[in-house]
Amino acid sequence: MIVPNGPSCFPAEMRIASDAEMRDLGRRLAKLLRAGDLVILAGPLGAGKTTLVQGIGEGLGVRGPVTSPTFVIARVHPAVSGSGPSLVHADAYRLGSISEVDDLDLEADATTAVTVVEWGSGLAEGLAEDRLEISIEPDLAGDARTVRLNGHGPRWRALLTGAVPRECYSEPASEHGPVEPV
Repeated sequence: MIVPNGPSCFPAEMRIASDAEMRDLGRRLAKLLRAGDLVILAGPLGAGKTTLVQGIGEGLGVRGPVTSPTFVIARVHPAVSGSGPSLVHADAYRLGSISEVDDLDLEADATTAVTVVEWGSGLAEGLAEDRLEISIEPDLAGDARTVRLNGHGPRWRALLTGAVPRECYSEPASEHGPVEPV
């Protein structure tokens, strides 16, 4: 369960204890995402970026296993039901410049897809003024991670500060236990 800092507000920083909790966070974030949204993920190798995207994919109801697109750079997962947005999952790890990100033509799917870019910090911000940036930092002494959410643009700032009511807090706690704010 995501414990808000205030009534109906995502914590800006939270502790995630397991891969299952990271997927749960992704499923909950998916409830806030809509076609045209950009999410940029940062964190070291093995931090849980792809695991978070797996949860987002489950929450959006997209087709196929969500795996790291490191070697294919970008992968499109269409919605299973046809009514929800697709998921464009990109990995900018092997890209060295903004022009290489532009060459991926991620904007082509912007009206019908949620775009998530791993390793996109410093490269993908120009794709959307309104975006969610998520950093994931593993603890040095265990499996837990600190996840930080940073909203850019009026929509994400409103969502993350609780100015926009959300129903995601009406769900029962996950079988994996609560996600604790830091």
